[in-house]
Amino acid sequence: MSTPHRPTAGTGTGAAPKAPESPAVRIPVGTPDRMREVGRTLARLLRPGDLVLLTGALGAGKTTLARGLGEGLGVRGAVTSPTFVIARVHPPLGDGPPLVHVDAYRLGGGLEEMEDLDLDVSLPESVVVVEWGEGRVEELSEDRLHVVIERAAGTAGTAGEDGADRPEDHDVRTVTVTGVGGRWAGADLSALTGAARRGG
Repeated sequence: MSTPHRPTAGTGTGAAPKAPESPAVRIPVGTPDRMREVGRTLARLLRPGDLVLLTGALGAGKTTLARGLGEGLGVRGAVTSPTFVIARVHPPLGDGPPLVHVDAYRLGGGLEEMEDLDLDVSLPESVVVVEWGEGRVEELSEDRLHVVIERAAGTAGTAGEDGADRPEDHDVRTVTVTGVGGRWAGADLSALTGAARRGG
């Protein structure tokens, strides 16, 4: 289990060594159902203490993938965009970890602005998923998964009222998953490549 990490001021004189990364896995995804299946498959690789950063343009499919994560983890309540509450906790229905789903879109000050959310307290026993988290919450943990969703060039995003993709929005995306830190060093993420074919 990774532990929350905050650099200590005044330690060291040079840049911190780059954390090890697992080989990136790229998955073409053509429908929202398949995006959810990627999330469900990814959930099987997660455990308490894991931090997942979701990056992508508005309507790219971040919340759809997070919904699949919630289904795969077996948590209570439908995972929807937490934009207006910033963070939402989904307790487990069984023995698994709770899911903490965060939308950092409106938080521009980085980790300092998120301290009131107590994410560093939640992380050891939860799976924490942060939309728009890149460049804002990396200091929470040396070990994390970066999930980047990119649309094919020239396609525009459409999103429903909950921030997720509309059912008719079937533009192809590429989901790139990279593990950072010792937790993911040498991890086999290849199971994710078949997930997009299993979805509806």
